[in-house]
Amino acid sequence: MAKLSIMDLAFFATETEASPKHVGGMMLFRKPANAPADFVESAVRDYVGRAEDVQPPFNQVIEFGRLSLPHWSQDPNFHIDNHIFHHTLEGDDFRDSLYELAGQLHGPVLPRDKPMWEVHIVEGIDPERFALYIKLHHAYADGVTMSSILANSLSKSPRAKRANPMWAALPSKKRLENAADSVSITKSLLKLGGKSGDYIKSTLGLYKLSAQLVLELANLTKNAVAVPFKANANTPLNGRVVAGRQVTTAAVPMTKVNHLRELTRSTLNHIALTCVDGALHRYLQEVDADIDQPITIQMPVNLRRRGDNSMGNKIGIVLVELANRTEDPYERLREIGFTLRNVRYQVDGVPPASVMAYTVLLGSVSQLSELLHIEDRVPPLGNTLVSNVPGPEKALYLNGAKLEEMYPISALTPGCHLNITLYSYDGRLQFGLVASSAMPRLEVLSDYIHDAFNDLEAAVTTPRHP
Repeated sequence: MAKLSIMDLAFFATETEASPKHVGGMMLFRKPANAPADFVESAVRDYVGRAEDVQPPFNQVIEFGRLSLPHWSQDPNFHIDNHIFHHTLEGDDFRDSLYELAGQLHGPVLPRDKPMWEVHIVEGIDPERFALYIKLHHAYADGVTMSSILANSLSKSPRAKRANPMWAALPSKKRLENAADSVSITKSLLKLGGKSGDYIKSTLGLYKLSAQLVLELANLTKNAVAVPFKANANTPLNGRVVAGRQVTTAAVPMTKVNHLRELTRSTLNHIALTCVDGALHRYLQEVDADIDQPITIQMPVNLRRRGDNSMGNKIGIVLVELANRTEDPYERLREIGFTLRNVRYQVDGVPPASVMAYTVLLGSVSQLSELLHIEDRVPPLGNTLVSNVPGPEKALYLNGAKLEEMYPISALTPGCHLNITLYSYDGRLQFGLVASSAMPRLEVLSDYIHDAFNDLEAAVTTPRHP
């Protein structure tokens, strides 16, 4: 009997038809030259493997016992064919039709009577390309872990004609057990309790984070930390999350990103968030809902110390208040750079367990509003969530088919209609955007992200006069 961590159970227990708790990955491939008619079917069968290749917990379901806590249990009826689905695109454009299908596939909850993951094979319209959309429940893994598994199971060589099953990229059983422990906040704190010094440091760290909020609320500090539940809720970005999902993407050459970094002496996050902020404000203008105050985002931060390569969720969610409304991209970059430095000081100034506990406390309040269906009547924790997942620098291949693009498609947080995930891969910074069906005109936000990078480049290369 495999234990189920508290965070795993939280994803499972708080799921609803309107707010499913799974993550997805959309992968676009180009077939190799002279590929046979059955190439896609054969390649995907190699990639998914046989039933005996699937490792726990991906061949297990969550079981509730009368005298035991919820736990992972082997599915006696597990069959690989119950998790593979085929789709043929219709329409005139491969990409547009794929996005529409991905939104349809990302919306429904995963059935709970079998292991909660699916592989969808997508063909049609373009005979040279095919796509995979893979989704799995958040109780199994987070988006970072999923992206790592999918990427590490592909080949770095176009000459490799036989893929290893994706499950071969899973960590060892011992590391999986450690991963389950790492996502349990309660166990983490109990472990720290065994070391009085660490326990005291973690408790003091939580007090410090709380004190920073009090000082900011009392106007004794200015923009030192972002205040939760203060974001403007009167935008299409926020409100009760409803059923149905829509998906789109954006991509920028990494050469452009690095050029901007060099010109401005900024990090990738500084550049990316500046352009996301500019795009969001332009989007809000487009739908007649722009706001004067800064947009607040929820942003995952890595809590691993140097040398820590263990599996599991070792992240916290911090709030980042972006720039004041401005038409000057360079001014926006400077403000966001200042804010991100404060966030870094905030996170580095306390133990990781403190940030994890702080994340759970804020997330619990936010989740409660969703369970009580009062998201439309209370301020959201933030306007949206933006995360950055590093990916492979070089191209990957599936039985000789080149992976041209890969986009994480994440879950929505309570009170937020939009999630943006950045993913770097093979010389491109890619943006996976997923929104509820209630958010209007998601497709224009993709164009505005591209425009924002061009606007920033023009602003920092044009001489500025006093």
